[in-house]
Amino acid sequence: MVKPHEMWMAFIRPLNRLGIDYMVTGSAASMAYGEPRLTLDVDIVIELADVRVRDFVEAFPAADFYCPPEEVILVETRRESRGHLNVIHMASGFKADIYPIGRDALHAWGMARRRRMAFAGETVSLAPPEYVIVRKLEYYREGGSGKHLRDIAGMLQVSGELVDMQAIGEWTRKMGLTDEWKRAREAG
Repeated sequence: MVKPHEMWMAFIRPLNRLGIDYMVTGSAASMAYGEPRLTLDVDIVIELADVRVRDFVEAFPAADFYCPPEEVILVETRRESRGHLNVIHMASGFKADIYPIGRDALHAWGMARRRRMAFAGETVSLAPPEYVIVRKLEYYREGGSGKHLRDIAGMLQVSGELVDMQAIGEWTRKMGLTDEWKRAREAG
């Protein structure tokens, strides 16, 4: 059986080959900083210029992947915020949720501070832990799923010394997430 972290690389390798700026976030990043759990997707924030969209589509060949048409990708990359598209590995059903950077201030902040780590013979750009925590707090507020609080608790327990608590405090105030941040720290 193929492990999810091995499938992530099916999406990461083409981005590295193309030289597209990206950062892995979501549960994949929370596992890198915290504790493992099951996931069937990988979340990736990308900075994709219009002139690179065709390269992006060609990097995920139709024989192996579902990738949206260029026109759809252009619409999503031009959104100021909340752009989103999926690329799906056909044989496994494993999915990459791709989030274009747009004008999202937190995306830009995270991209400027991403961390690079070696994994499976590649360099992987990982969202900073503060970004991952703030996004998970946002998702918790939107959907109420306790998995986000568990992920945050695991990150703080395993990698707490890497986390800039002041940055999290600033972002949670900006985004109205102070109650969720308090709840996450109490849950840990």
